[in-house]
Amino acid sequence: MSPELAGVPLVDVWRGERVESTHAVAACACDAAGTVLLQCGTIDVPVFLRSAAKPFIAAAAVRAGVVERFALTPAELAVMCASHSGEPPHLATVSSILAKIGASVDDLQCGGLPAALYNNCSGKHAGILALAKLRGEPFAGYLDAGHPVQREILAFCARAFEDRFIPQRIAVDGCGIPVFATPLATAARAFARFAALDGFEDADRRALRTVRDAMAGHPWMVGGTDRFDTDLMAATAGTIVAKGGAEGVHASALLALRAGLVLKTVDGASRAVPPAALALLGRLDALDAGNRDRLNGYAQPPLHNVAGRIVGELRARRVG
Repeated sequence: MSPELAGVPLVDVWRGERVESTHAVAACACDAAGTVLLQCGTIDVPVFLRSAAKPFIAAAAVRAGVVERFALTPAELAVMCASHSGEPPHLATVSSILAKIGASVDDLQCGGLPAALYNNCSGKHAGILALAKLRGEPFAGYLDAGHPVQREILAFCARAFEDRFIPQRIAVDGCGIPVFATPLATAARAFARFAALDGFEDADRRALRTVRDAMAGHPWMVGGTDRFDTDLMAATAGTIVAKGGAEGVHASALLALRAGLVLKTVDGASRAVPPAALALLGRLDALDAGNRDRLNGYAQPPLHNVAGRIVGELRARRVG
């Protein structure tokens, strides 16, 4: 039996004057050497990073040479890292990647309505198709773990995380591609190295810097309007590069601190992620007063009823 993830009670859901629910959170912050700066709950149990791994997936394609081969722009690289909202500029940017590589929406196998282009992962899939085109590999079967491009991506991620993704830690993501599980401590160190760009071979470092700069320079492409990742990067002027994932995962590369923070809500609730992340970032002194003011709406997000009336709010407990 796999060990269970355990967290600490961190985010309370208030309805009126009473706490109705509480979300437990497991989290780890590390520096690039792996020194633990902050720990909540268990940090040695593998968790699926889901879309939080997208910057590393995109970096595998960048390392191979897709930017030079297809003249991809920083905005296009940012949408390759995105869980986008499907707003018109997102759709146009993904369509541009497809046009540059000679692919069509029909080649995207991520699913989605009214078409796969609208899937929040369509940029990631377009980037994977770009890698397949570059390598001369077929688009067909690109979702499979045994496809050459997926093997290349997983090998890059294994180097970046300094981990070994055995079959028992590989599953299928919501959009169909392979997804890997890694401990929070390992993931936090990987995001610290993403922040500091330490400990990588030169080609990997250059690829990760290119992706990091694209995300920092085009945060809206990574999420969209009123999205936490986007607003966190914009509020901090790219000194925090952030990416969330399904089931309550969030990861941040803290450039000024040369550190990484990764968290997961134990129950998978996404609503608890912004207040939890901001509380932990505050504990790390990663936010100044101006940052906190600009992100205040995420610190205590309101709870609405069906009619749109505010009936409560989420509040993070003080992190010890």
